[in-house]
Amino acid sequence: MAGLVAIYKKPADVEAFEKHYFGTHIPLAKTMPGFRRYEVSSGLISVLAGPTDVYLIGTVYFDDLEAMEKAFASPEGRATAADRQLYAPDDTGVQIFAFDTREV
Repeated sequence: MAGLVAIYKKPADVEAFEKHYFGTHIPLAKTMPGFRRYEVSSGLISVLAGPTDVYLIGTVYFDDLEAMEKAFASPEGRATAADRQLYAPDDTGVQIFAFDTREV
């Protein structure tokens, strides 16, 4: 399995962020080929180390990194990536990580 984690800082307009993120971005992401599941944090996020301004964490899963790369290269993937620019227009409000996972 491969995951993409997006860690969002608290937005200036929480209501607008949530409306777009849950109403537009997540449904769009779910159309990507190879998409497996989408998880978001729920409630307060306890920060044990690092900056304390984390507002929301979203994780999208694919079968592997190759499937993820193909998904983001597709028209749906490009639209999803472009959509992120609408509610988190620069990289100061979000960190994004992509990785393969393995069970241990």
